[in-house]
Amino acid sequence: MTDERSQQPVAAATPAPALLADEPVAAAILESELVYEGRVWDVRSDTVAYGEGQIVRQYVDHPGAAAVVAVDDDGRVLLIQQYRHPIRLRDWEIPAGLLDIAGEAPIETARRELAEEVDLVASSWEPLVSIFTTPGGNDEIVHLFLARGLSPADDVHAREDEEADIRLEWVPIADAVAGIFAGRLRNGILAVGVLAAAERLRGAGESSVG
Repeated sequence: MTDERSQQPVAAATPAPALLADEPVAAAILESELVYEGRVWDVRSDTVAYGEGQIVRQYVDHPGAAAVVAVDDDGRVLLIQQYRHPIRLRDWEIPAGLLDIAGEAPIETARRELAEEVDLVASSWEPLVSIFTTPGGNDEIVHLFLARGLSPADDVHAREDEEADIRLEWVPIADAVAGIFAGRLRNGILAVGVLAAAERLRGAGESSVG
């Protein structure tokens, strides 16, 4: 195509690209076996019709979770440290808990976990993102929320097992972001939550991150 006034080629209009999004697949499950029934989650083995054949996949059948990025009025994020046996580390995390109460909405789980893990309540709640943690190995989905307007909860909760010696730190959100990129903070839910919160606050003109 040519512009008659300038005799120069005119680029054809290109359609706007579709927004990228995960795509549901209705693959038929031919057989599903409970391989192991655990205290918190189970292991299943599914035989699935896929393409021209069948595949067998074992995975952790997970109830899902909710997690909280709690940010105070000084722009600090609350991090917690506790022992995680599979990785043999006391890693830094954000408050989180399982969706293990029937009928409880993720935001209510987030409110409950903030109170139970760190004895705080929040007056402002915003959904941040929802993520699949390890889609090749489990079906866990984690819903992350930004909590602001923090104050002490009415009750202090007793803690046991890994939570018995839990450590709390209020960290400037810029320092938490730096720790993620330096490889010192490697918990995936923490990383996604802190980066999402930093971007949300930056967009609102509140964050000191870059």
